Formats: sequence, structure tokens, C-alpha cells
Amino acid sequence: MKLSEFIINDVKPLNSKSKISDLQLLFNQLTFSHVPIQDDHKNYLGCFSEADAYCCEKDKTLDDYRHSFENFFVRDTTILLDIVEAFAVNSTNIMPILDINNRYLGYYELNDIIHLLGEAPFFAEAGGILVIEKGINDYSFSELSQIVESNDGKLLGAFISKMNSDLVQITLKVGNTSLNEVIQTFRRYSYNIVSGHEEDGYLESLKERSNYLRKYLNI
Repeated sequence: MKLSEFIINDVKPLNSKSKISDLQLLFNQLTFSHVPIQDDHKNYLGCFSEADAYCCEKDKTLDDYRHSFENFFVRDTTILLDIVEAFAVNSTNIMPILDINNRYLGYYELNDIIHLLGEAPFFAEAGGILVIEKGINDYSFSELSQIVESNDGKLLGAFISKMNSDLVQITLKVGNTSLNEVIQTFRRYSYNIVSGHEEDGYLESLKERSNYLRKYLNI
């Protein structure tokens, strides 16, 4: 499914000349953590947070508090994982979307993006979870894929889950085969096996962390 299908336009950005009371009223009606702001020329100026809105004087305009604007956004070409990161870094549940010409296109909602992430094969497809470890300069993703596929497995996903100056930990999801043979092959290639799960217990832990992210962002 294309990310463009999740762009929402039902709430338009407030004009920067609007009063703070208008902003507070909007927050009373919505569950957003932020509201996008634009100028008279419909240029995106940033977002105003709900927490800041209730600390401002009602009769003043948004322009009077321009220093409070938070200038975060993603592009309509931004990939899914970078969008998730933008949500987390900015502690928001709404993410403005701009095109290459900085034209405001709409916004993503966090719940939609988390739901879309949950439909990815890494989460949705059956398989085993394997966490491996090796020297920071001694691994390659092409080698990881070759090891899995040499055991008739399918690599459904992989990401670096921990890294320091010496070692890197990589979490893999492997489908279509037993993990035991894959684990033995990784050991022959001098990978340390941190954990291996034939069942989806580790996957459930990852899903729980996604739920924690929602709670952290006050969804």
C-alpha cells in the first residue's frame, strides 16, 4: 500500500494571525499533540504544541509566539522507517507532509503509520527471530542473506538493533526453514548467537514496544 493513501487533509493548518483562543479551541476538539501553522501565502511555518498553547495568552496571535513553532515535517518521498523516527524524535502524533517545493500536502497520523508498520512482513509473516553479533567491521548484509538462503530460508527482515565501537547486533526474521541449521551456519561464520526464537515470543516483545511508543507519545 502506498504511503500517499494515508495522507489526511481534514484539518487545515491555522493561519499565524489566528488568536491563541482559536488554537486552544481546536485542541479541545481534537486529540492532536500539535497543530500545523501557515502564513497568509500558505507557507508552512511549523507546528504549535498543545502544551505550549495552554501557556499562552488567549487574546494574542500565534505570530506573537512564533518562537514556540516547532519546525518538523517529512516529505512525500520519505520512507516508512524515517517517518516513524520523525514521530518519535518530535514526540508528536501528527506529522506534516511537504513536497519538494515545500508545499503543504496534509499530514500523517501516528496510529496509521504504526498500523502500516505492523503489516510489514517482518511483523506479519510467520517465522523465527534470530539475534546475532559480530565485529563492527566483520559483517555484511549480503553475507547474512547468503547464509539464510543457503539453508533454504527466506530473509523476511533485518535491522541493526545494537551497535558500539566494537560490535554490532543484528536482528533477523527468517521464514521457510528451521532456525537450527541457520544458527549452526552463522556459528561457522564466526557469528555469536545472542538469541534464537522459533516461536514468535520475541516478535510479541517488539509489538509491545510499538505499543509502548504509542503510550509514550500520548496516543
